[in-house]
Amino acid sequence: MNHDFRCNCPFTSALDILGDKWMLVIVKQMLVENKETFKDFTESEESIATNILSSKLKLLEEAGIIVKTKLPDNKKTNLYLLTDKGLALTPILVELANWSDSHLRDVHPTIVNGESMELLRDNKTAFARALEKKYREKLATITYIR
Repeated sequence: MNHDFRCNCPFTSALDILGDKWMLVIVKQMLVENKETFKDFTESEESIATNILSSKLKLLEEAGIIVKTKLPDNKKTNLYLLTDKGLALTPILVELANWSDSHLRDVHPTIVNGESMELLRDNKTAFARALEKKYREKLATITYIR
């Protein structure tokens, strides 16, 4: 990946890759909502435009956050999967959800407030581990060549 970083600051460098409004949404869709094909992403409630989605998937792949492969039984369909580097974002996504739950309900009262939010509130670390474990189990069932 040949990326121009603004400076040597680790916070800014991370935001140079992930700071776009779509990057973490796509990772969240893969991790939490089980999205893995282009069609899956286009049908999500976030309504990302197809040209933007293509661009962001390519950037995530170049950054090593996702890998693109083919479905084992359908060589025409691309399958997008999180790498270990992508899965390492799980605690960050959980912290963002926790922050949103704690600080945005007053301005966005319809934020999801169900069983999974209760689990997140009770134990963020266990919640993050469970998400990652479930994703890794899914990966183990997919027979593909990396």
